[in-house]
Amino acid sequence: MSDLFSESEQALRASFQPLASRCRPSSLDGYIGQQHLLGEGKPLRKAISSNQLHSMLLWGPPGVGKTTLARIIANSCNAEFIEISAVMSGVKEIRAAVDQAKMHLSQGKRTLVFVDEVHRFNKTQQDAFLPYVEDGTIVFIGATTENPSFEVNNALLSRARVYRLQSLNDAEIEQLITLAVTTDKELSGLNVNVSDEAVALLAATAMGDARRAYNLLEVSVQIAQASDSEFENSRLMISKDIAELALANEVKRFDKQGDAFYDQISALHKSVRGSSVDGALYWFCRMLDGGCDPLYIARRVVRMASEEIGNADPRALEVSLNAWQVQERLGSPEGELAVAQAITYIASAPKSNAVYSAYNKMRAIVAETKDYEVPMHIRNAPTKLMKDSGFGDGYRYAHDEPNAYAAGENYLPEALKDLTVYQPVDRGLEKKISEKLQWLKSQDEVSSKKRYE
Repeated sequence: MSDLFSESEQALRASFQPLASRCRPSSLDGYIGQQHLLGEGKPLRKAISSNQLHSMLLWGPPGVGKTTLARIIANSCNAEFIEISAVMSGVKEIRAAVDQAKMHLSQGKRTLVFVDEVHRFNKTQQDAFLPYVEDGTIVFIGATTENPSFEVNNALLSRARVYRLQSLNDAEIEQLITLAVTTDKELSGLNVNVSDEAVALLAATAMGDARRAYNLLEVSVQIAQASDSEFENSRLMISKDIAELALANEVKRFDKQGDAFYDQISALHKSVRGSSVDGALYWFCRMLDGGCDPLYIARRVVRMASEEIGNADPRALEVSLNAWQVQERLGSPEGELAVAQAITYIASAPKSNAVYSAYNKMRAIVAETKDYEVPMHIRNAPTKLMKDSGFGDGYRYAHDEPNAYAAGENYLPEALKDLTVYQPVDRGLEKKISEKLQWLKSQDEVSSKKRYE
């Protein structure tokens, strides 16, 4: 694409470019990370090297190189590159990009249309790409931090290959920081030197996000510049102390609506299910540290108490409800201790998903079978007409029966009279419930035998 800015404006823009933009590599040789996709012999690297462009979705957390990879693919395959931000654009911008792509095609050049944060486009906007992807007018590359299975239309998803990009490891982040110091003109002009301890600290804090690492490095440089004592032999020294100052106001990565959010609540839930008290507390504290609403966690803990413990320890539900109430009444930080107490209790409690399984099975049965009528003997009969019509005939009042149990009575529609979905486990209170249900079943069998004798 031709740049609409004058040369002086372009120079001015370049002077304000952040370090992450200045250090963006233009070829795969300078690209760090994603070796599972771009290592020697890997399919995506082969496709790029052999100039075999295809539409794709780059799915991964922030700062792992999705935009950079798209630009490299366009450069490597000698294709025009058009970038659209789903946050700022709509169908109008999509049409303009398609018009440019048609012009490039008439000149014998392919066009790669890169859509950043494609998950923010609605169905209509995503559908607008389909005919042009189908007829080859454009090669579509979408970048998303969200699971494409949920956020991208099936029609578009079926026309693009999905590549999962991973967070960079600490060694890769350290390599990026070292390269930035030695290759960026602005930093090399300042003769910046970063200690090994500072590099390690910045890399660890970046948590796999290259853009975050670059930003932290820039802040460290600015802090060092403000302190004359940080110059040593005409070199601008970034010590561990300087790096720690740069990290003072760092906020942990936590997207309240994104994959990180659901991954962490899933980790908390699975830790409870797996009876890992420390694991459950860790993810609880991680979510709090990232800014998650404690009330949301409290509600989910109530769900866990029913889903994972159920009748194996009914007190789990009571403890969880109490914690939710404490959080609502006291707020933070007092309420969070009550939620932590509930989490440790339910993680330690005996586990049973018998209620959860029985509920889901019965919901499925109700959805899949016809609407059976209520058996006549258990219908209510508040009027004489209803009694005369047989409503309630033969009903046995359980409290008048031995052990307050009407042995052999059926409370299900006749077609489902032998249905059993609740299967208590042999743990906690459910072990006693199981024994009770087995005894009741034996009374039914005795009653059945007497009936036919």
